[in-house]
Amino acid sequence: MGRGGRLPGLEADSQPEPPPKEASRPKPPEQAAALRLRRQTAWAWARPWRGGGARGVKGARHAGCGDAAVAAPGTGSRRRRRRRGLSAPRTWARSGLVMATEQRPFQLVVFGASGFTGQFVTEEVAREQVDPERSSSLPWAVAGRSREKLQRVLEKAALKLGRPTLSSEVGIIICDIANPASLDEMAKQATVVLNCVGPFLELMQLKYHEKAADKGVYIIGSSGFDSIPADLGVIYTRNKMNGTLTAVESFLTIHSGPEGLSIHDGTWKSAIYGFGDQSNLRKLRNASNLKPVPLIGPKLKRRWLVSYCRELKGYSIPFMGSDVSVVKRTQRYLYENLEESPVQYAAYVTVGGITSVIKLMFAGLFFLFFVRFGIGRQLLIKFPWFFSFGYFSKQGPTQKQIGAASFTLTFFGQGYSQGIGTDKNKPNIKICTQVKGPEAGYVATPIAMVQAAMTLLNDASDLPQAGGVFTPGAAFSKTKLIDRLNKHGIEFSVISSSEV
Repeated sequence: MGRGGRLPGLEADSQPEPPPKEASRPKPPEQAAALRLRRQTAWAWARPWRGGGARGVKGARHAGCGDAAVAAPGTGSRRRRRRRGLSAPRTWARSGLVMATEQRPFQLVVFGASGFTGQFVTEEVAREQVDPERSSSLPWAVAGRSREKLQRVLEKAALKLGRPTLSSEVGIIICDIANPASLDEMAKQATVVLNCVGPFLELMQLKYHEKAADKGVYIIGSSGFDSIPADLGVIYTRNKMNGTLTAVESFLTIHSGPEGLSIHDGTWKSAIYGFGDQSNLRKLRNASNLKPVPLIGPKLKRRWLVSYCRELKGYSIPFMGSDVSVVKRTQRYLYENLEESPVQYAAYVTVGGITSVIKLMFAGLFFLFFVRFGIGRQLLIKFPWFFSFGYFSKQGPTQKQIGAASFTLTFFGQGYSQGIGTDKNKPNIKICTQVKGPEAGYVATPIAMVQAAMTLLNDASDLPQAGGVFTPGAAFSKTKLIDRLNKHGIEFSVISSSEV
C-alpha cells in the first residue's frame, strides 16, 4: 500500500473519518456459512515492490507473499508468547490476504481487483467459490477505487469462466489506499482480504513484529509464487527425507510455448525499486543484529555466477528473487521456536544453452548499471521491453502465452541417516524433489494466495499460537496447505532418494 504508512489496529486507537465513497454488496448469503470466530484478520501479498511500509486494516492479522504476504487469525488473548529472531524479509508485495473472524458479510475480498494481477486473483476466487468439494457458500467481494473498473473485471471473469450471473453474486466495495479510513471500512466487511495493491517491505518486520505479536496479528509475507513453492518445497523435502536434511539447492525452470514468455512490467518495476534500495536493505539487516543459526554438516558451497548443472543438463545462474531470504527466515524460525535442525539453502534458475546465458548476462549488466541512478531507473521503467530484451512489457503476457507456460522447481538435498553424527561424517543421504505448476506469475500466484486464504479460514488451529511477522513456511509448516496446493495444480513430489 502506501509508502511509510501505518497499520491501523497496530498503532494507537483512533477514530477514523467516514470513507469518501459508499460500499455496496449484494444480499448476503446464509449467515450460517460465515465463520463464528473472534476478531481476527490476515493479509497475504504476492509480488515484489518498493516502499517503506504498508497500510493495513483495524483488527487485521497480516501475512505476506514472496513478494507477498499472508496473515492469520489470533486467539483473542493479549497474553501471547513472543516469537524470536525473525530476520527482515527481502520481500515486497502487490497482492495479499486479510482474515477477520467475527461474523462479517464477506469471507473474501479482493482488494485491487482491477489491477493486472488482481484480475487473475478475482478469477481464481470465482473458481474456488464453485469448487465441488466446498461444503458451504463463499460470499466474497472485489474492492478498489473505481466501481466501473471493478464491474468490468467481474464481467470479464464471468465471460471467461462461463458464469453469466457472476457479477450479481459478488459485492463491490469502494476504497482507496490514500484514505486509511476507507480501508478500515473495507476490512470491517471482510473475513479475508486478498491484497493486490502492495507494497510490502522488510521494514514491516522490524516495525510491526512486536506490535503484531502483542495484538495477535499475523503478518505472513511472500505468499505467491515468490515464495510458497520454494519455502514449502524445502519443508516438504525435509519431511520426506528419512533422516536429517542439512542442505538444499533449488533450480527453477520456466517452460514456455511457441509464442515465448512475457511478464507484466509491474514485476519489472518491483525489481528496479528493490535493487535501487539495496543500501537501505543492508542497513535494515545490520540493525537486526541477529546471531547466525548453527551450521549443520559441511557448509553448502555457492556455485559460480554461471554454472552447469549436470543433473538438469543445462546452465544456471543465481536466482535473484526473494526465495533465499524467505527460506532462511523460515529456517531461523523453525530452529529458534520449534527446535528443528536448520537447513542451508541456495537458489538458482536454469537458462538453457550458452546463447541464453550471453543474452541474460548483457541484460543483467544493463540493468545493474542503470538501476544505480535516478535517471537510469526512469529509463528502465519507461522502456521495459528494450532493457529486458523482450521479457517484460507494459501489456503483459497474452492468454496463449499464459496457457502454454509452466514451471518446475527441482530440489537437490543432502543429509544424514538416523544415528549418523553430523560433526565429523560426510552426508550419506541424497534426495531429489520437485514442485511443478502452471504459469508462475498469473496462475500459480493466484492459486497460492487463494489456497493460503483457505488454509487461514480452515486450519486456524495449526497456525502459530502467537501473532507476528511470518514467512509462509513458518506459518503453514503444520497445516494442510501443501495438500491443498496439490489438489489445485501445484504438485509436490519425490523424484529420488538414496543413501550414498
